[in-house]
Amino acid sequence: MDLTSPLFDKIRIKTRKTANAPKLVEQGPPCSHPGCIAKGEFKAPKGRDREGEFFVFCKDHVKEYNATYDYFKGMDDDALAKFRAAEVIGHRPTWKMGPRGAQTAHVDETVYAEARTMRRKGARRTGDAAQAPRYNALAMKALHTLDLDGNATESSIKARYKDLVKRHHPDANGGDRSSEEKLREIIKAYNFLRGQKLV
Repeated sequence: MDLTSPLFDKIRIKTRKTANAPKLVEQGPPCSHPGCIAKGEFKAPKGRDREGEFFVFCKDHVKEYNATYDYFKGMDDDALAKFRAAEVIGHRPTWKMGPRGAQTAHVDETVYAEARTMRRKGARRTGDAAQAPRYNALAMKALHTLDLDGNATESSIKARYKDLVKRHHPDANGGDRSSEEKLREIIKAYNFLRGQKLV
C-alpha cells in the first residue's frame, strides 16, 4: 500500500459521534451593554427619532435599561405640549372640511391646546371659547336628565343632583314608588358625569 498516493487525499471519513460531545449552540448577537458577553435575547427601543431601531440585551441588562428608559427625555415643556396636541389626532395631519379644505392639510395646534385647557377642572372660558360646547353628546344627555344645560358647573350639578334625589326618593314621598324609575335615571346620569370627571 502506497501511503503517499493522491487517492488518500480524496477519501473522506465520517467521524463517530461521541455521546458526551458538546452540542453546538446557536449564538445570537451579544448583549449591547458594554462589557457584557451574554447573549442578547431581548429587544429594547433606542428611543425617540430612532423608531424601528433596537438594542439587544441579556435579561439582567434589559431590566436595568427599561427601569431608566424615558421616551420624552430631553424634551422641554413646549415640545411636550406639541407632542400631546399631535397625539389627539394620532400624529397625522388633518384638514378643514369643505371643497377646498383638503388643499391645506395642517395640524391646528391652537385648537387642541385650547381643548386641553378647557378639560382641566375649573378652567374659565373667554371670547369665542365661551360659546363653544363644553360637554360631549353623552354628557349633555346626562345633564338634561338632571334638568341642566351646557352651562352647568360642577357645583350646580352636585346641587341639582341632591335636590332631585330628595324630591324623587320614596322615603321623601311617604313610600310612594311612582317616581322610582326617574330616580334611577338621575343616579345613572350623575354617576356617568362623575365617571367623566365632570363632577
